[in-house]
Amino acid sequence: MPETTTSAAAQDAQGAAPAGRLSLGTGPGRLLVTLYGIFTVAAASRSLYQLIAQFDRAPLAYSLSAVSAVVYGFITFSLVRGGEGARRAAIACCRLELLGVFGIGTWTLVDSAAFPDATVWSDYGMGYLFIPVILPVTGLIWLRRARAKAAA
Repeated sequence: MPETTTSAAAQDAQGAAPAGRLSLGTGPGRLLVTLYGIFTVAAASRSLYQLIAQFDRAPLAYSLSAVSAVVYGFITFSLVRGGEGARRAAIACCRLELLGVFGIGTWTLVDSAAFPDATVWSDYGMGYLFIPVILPVTGLIWLRRARAKAAA
């Protein structure tokens, strides 16, 4: 006889969050997951190649690109995982990302000699159509709204 209740695992497979878990990767969050996933792969593969093949050329820039890949990956994971703890971790990482974009973006403008090659966050993400600035701001707005929506 088929079961009439849906298990938490089945709800997960259907895209809904299990009971009691704050869903972050659905609705507009799905676009954030996609963009952060793309940036994770792009930054990780670029920095991995540069760290292996060209490390002596711009070690600071390539290391910072690797750090950005880790931050992007953690945000992606948090959005997919969902829940209040993941939401708080994603907020902290989005803030760190925004700080990195502004800090490194300013550093690359003030002391361009320190960066013979660009990072993901160079010139505030200009080489990536300023998406590195827009993404954490959008993420913070979404994470705040997701919390408010869950509280309602």
